Amino acid sequence: MKQVLNAAVAFLLLLVTTHLGYSQGNSAKVSNGQVKQIISNWSATPKKVADETIKKYGNPNEATANMLVWYNNGPWKKTILFKEEVPHHFPKVHTDLLQQFIDYKTPVDKFDDLAQYDGSVIVERTKGEISARCDKEEMNFLALNLANDIATGKKTVEEARAYYAKAAMAFMKGEKDPYTTGLKFTVANVSTADPDMPAPGMSMVPHGQEGHVCGPDCPAMKGKM
Repeated sequence: MKQVLNAAVAFLLLLVTTHLGYSQGNSAKVSNGQVKQIISNWSATPKKVADETIKKYGNPNEATANMLVWYNNGPWKKTILFKEEVPHHFPKVHTDLLQQFIDYKTPVDKFDDLAQYDGSVIVERTKGEISARCDKEEMNFLALNLANDIATGKKTVEEARAYYAKAAMAFMKGEKDPYTTGLKFTVANVSTADPDMPAPGMSMVPHGQEGHVCGPDCPAMKGKM
């Protein structure tokens, strides 16, 4: 009877985790038991990365059946470890599952360059964030340091990809390029978000006030259309 009851409790715990998840806010931590329950059916690679990340940063702040989430861990605004592994063949065949975010204002004219450089470097203009998703934190450091070099005009796409491949190969041999040991640029401590502007005619700001965008129905446009 006791074994049946324990099994029922474990099933209910897994069910709640799958559908609702554990949310502990930005400071509290998900318990060891909850984390262990969640990753028990994950495959070897995400389970290994979970152990490494927990060893370095402690237990996550939030968790669901498919991800663990840390906030403000080390240099990162947010870290998400996914159960799902995304195939990625640059610089060698591997899977992406560890995504790490920082605040960053990417010049709009550099978006195409960053997309050509690495499909797992993800830029979000509206939120003012940039993230890298790989299988190791060191490779995320490398990816973002080179993304910054591209965004600031220090390297071309081709130069950044060549540097990445060389540094990754050296890392596999036990050699650590400085770009794999941490962020080598200063992360902004001011807002990097870009909410954009309302389209003409969509402004909710009255005419004459700062932020107003004149459209066809604007009083100032009468007789000019």
